Amino acid sequence: RLGFCLTSNISFYFSGCNDTEPIVLEGKCLVVCDSNPSSDGAVTSSLGISVRSAGAKVAFSAVRGTNHEPSEMSNTSMTIYFDQVLVNIGNHFDLKASVFQAPRRGIYSFSFHVVKVYNRQTIQVNLMQNDYPVISAFAGDQDVTREAASNGVLLMVEREDRVYLKLERGTLMGGWKYSTFSGFLVFPL
Repeated sequence: RLGFCLTSNISFYFSGCNDTEPIVLEGKCLVVCDSNPSSDGAVTSSLGISVRSAGAKVAFSAVRGTNHEPSEMSNTSMTIYFDQVLVNIGNHFDLKASVFQAPRRGIYSFSFHVVKVYNRQTIQVNLMQNDYPVISAFAGDQDVTREAASNGVLLMVEREDRVYLKLERGTLMGGWKYSTFSGFLVFPL
């Protein structure tokens, strides 16, 4: 069983990798283990791969449990507020402000899902990065009461960039946790 670690363009080879737990080293490291080596040590089957990077675990997921009427919002920015965090690895999602602030530069994945409250209504929600709209979701079928709007994107985000949702128009259904906002760091740059 062989593994290797790449750091600063230098490869280190070591033995001792087992079938269930890859060796984890400090910092950025790639560990490859042969999950079914042959008797002579040659690689003859699929490889198990584990990529670890110290401090790179960033993920959040928030939901809204109450309806979100624009007239009830306490801000002029029309930020969509969430009242429950399901996951907040790294604590970079501020529940009170309902804003994610990136701890490091990298590629992040964001997604959201909202449901409108009334028929004969249109909703539009923007995913905002530093007060600029990046993507939108729209639901406007006049005959459907509980129509949903969703979207997702990969973004290059700089350290301390702020990402949040903005209600451009309409009223969101919040009860039963229909409105969600999630994101995670795909990889640092």
